[in-house]
Amino acid sequence: MKNINSVQKPLGETTDVEVWLSRAGLKFADLGHDDASKAIRKQWREYQAAVQKCCVTLHQPPECVQLSGDYAKLRIPGNKLIANDESVLNS
Repeated sequence: MKNINSVQKPLGETTDVEVWLSRAGLKFADLGHDDASKAIRKQWREYQAAVQKCCVTLHQPPECVQLSGDYAKLRIPGNKLIANDESVLNS
């Protein structure tokens, strides 16, 4: 019998850029020097700052916290230029 009351554990945050990029189906090798790649790098820095602030405030490691609210948009790499499409990064 299935446990109908099971609650899935939310995906925690990460300090590994490869793990973060994989959320959008990207790899670090996909990044270049174009505007979309620069925007993703900027988003990574903003994401890391938000994760660090959250971890310090909650006294928890990144794996045990999850960004929400205004910071939730930082969880998955991407912007209006790439729309999570690798082909734009490889062009």
